[in-house]
Amino acid sequence: MLIIKIVPGENIDRALKRYRNKVRSTQQLKRIRDNEEFTKKSEEKREGLKKAIHRKEYLKRNEE
Repeated sequence: MLIIKIVPGENIDRALKRYRNKVRSTQQLKRIRDNEEFTKKSEEKREGLKKAIHRKEYLKRNEE
């Protein structure tokens, strides 16, 4: 659970902005979405291999 302390006299918009930034930096939403449904180990491995191949091709293209 994320807690944002509001300083007396602070604008609520500023506090909301700090909250959103904290949520993004902790990647809390990503973890929640990942836990919504079960993924098999083989699917996770396959997805990781796809990302590695994509990353390798991307670096190779930018190297030239």
